Amino acid sequence: MKKQTLILFVFTCFSTAAVFAQQPQFSISTDIGIQRSFKKQQRFGAVGQSVYGNFHFAPKGGAYFLFAYYTPGNFTNPLTAIARSTATVPQQINFINTAQMRFKQLSVGWKKYIKGAYNSEESWNLYGLAGFGLVLGSVENAHSVSVDTALYNVPVIKGKANFKRLTADLGLGWEAHLGGGIYFYNEAKAWIPTTDYPSKYIFVNENAPLVGSLSIGIRILFD
Repeated sequence: MKKQTLILFVFTCFSTAAVFAQQPQFSISTDIGIQRSFKKQQRFGAVGQSVYGNFHFAPKGGAYFLFAYYTPGNFTNPLTAIARSTATVPQQINFINTAQMRFKQLSVGWKKYIKGAYNSEESWNLYGLAGFGLVLGSVENAHSVSVDTALYNVPVIKGKANFKRLTADLGLGWEAHLGGGIYFYNEAKAWIPTTDYPSKYIFVNENAPLVGSLSIGIRILFD
C-alpha cells in the first residue's frame, strides 16, 4: 500500500509537470486558516498556512501545486486494555489516551473559475478546486496509567509515529481584486481520505483523516 501511495502521487506530479511545459501565466498564493478534524473520537482543531503555485492556462482554468502545514491538535479517548491471559489480574485496565496529531500536505490539482477569471479586475471571482493530496501526518500518544503491553492488548500504542495518507481534495473559493496584480481570497476546503491502511498509533484509522478548513489569503499575479 505504501508503494502504491508513492507511485500514484509521483505519477500525478509528473502529469502536472508535463502540463506546466505549456508556459502558462503564474501566480503565487499564501493564506492562514483554521482546520477541523471531523472524525468521531478524533476531533480537534488546528491553525495553519498554505502556499500555492498557480499555473493559469486559460482565463477560467489552471493547475496548482500546494504545500500546507498545521499546528498540532489535541484530543483524548477513554480506552480499555484487555489481558492477554485469563490468569492475569486484573483482566482489564481502564485508562485515558491523550493524543496529539499534526498534518502537513502536498497537493496538486485543477482550479476552475465559475465566475470571473484569474486576471479579472472587475467585480469578484468564484472558483472551485479539485486535487489529489499526500498527507504527511504525525501522532503522539500518552497513557494516563502505565500498561504492560506484554500482559495486555492496548487499542493504541504509547509513543510517537509518522504516517501517510492519500486524499481527494475539494474546495470552493471567493476572490476580489485589490489593485495591481494582488487579489484577496477566502477558501473552504476538505480532505477526503482515499487510503486507510492501519497504524497501531492511531485509534481511528478507517476513512481518516477527514478534515475541513477555512482560510483567508492573498494571491499575487506575475506578468
